[in-house]
Amino acid sequence: MKGGKAGRRFGGCVLGLLALLLATAASLDAQATAARMPGTMTIGRLHYDGGGDWYANPSSLPNLLAAIASRTSLRVAPKERVVTLSSDDLWDVPYIHMTGHGNVHFSDQDLERLRRYLRQGGFLHADDNYGMDQSIRRELARLFPDHPLVEVPLNHPIYHLIYDFPKGLPKIHEHDGKPAQGFGIFLDGRLAVYYTYQCDLGDGWEDFEVHHDPPEKHEAALRMGVNLFAYAVGYGG
Repeated sequence: MKGGKAGRRFGGCVLGLLALLLATAASLDAQATAARMPGTMTIGRLHYDGGGDWYANPSSLPNLLAAIASRTSLRVAPKERVVTLSSDDLWDVPYIHMTGHGNVHFSDQDLERLRRYLRQGGFLHADDNYGMDQSIRRELARLFPDHPLVEVPLNHPIYHLIYDFPKGLPKIHEHDGKPAQGFGIFLDGRLAVYYTYQCDLGDGWEDFEVHHDPPEKHEAALRMGVNLFAYAVGYGG
């Protein structure tokens, strides 16, 4: 009967749609589980206060994690995890990345938590996306008043650990005609905070369609990011 055939076709469509929804849900659940699997690491995207766009460069960290996974033996999740300085998730990520174009503000409680995180071996990478320089320098001065930002020497492992950068940070985007610089805060000889200035490193990690950077700029940015993560987790190659 025609009605029977139509009913079977409709039922098949419903079952197919249900199977697709279940598969999508399973995939999302698997990704969430992977980010928390023992032995699997990821990057924490810092959600900070002050009004700055902490969520900038949405494709950057997944692309960097993919590069880390394909170029090293480190087990990393496919996506970053958004963390705040007050959340328990903070202690699950070895590398915190923060970026933006605007103001950054840490409360006294935030600063205390961040000090604990860094003193216990955590790593903070602040990437000025052109506009956060004044506020991030102010907040980092509050973080460790006795440990000022200093330019990281060119012989430091972050520039040589996996990929060699004898001249330091790659320059991804031009803004004020200034050279890219990497500043840091050292705790007991370990680089605990790394600040990338006049570089736009995170922009270089983004999908090609976002900024249309030349392939060599994108590759240089990814290589520098791989070095940073490798250093943060104590990876030797």
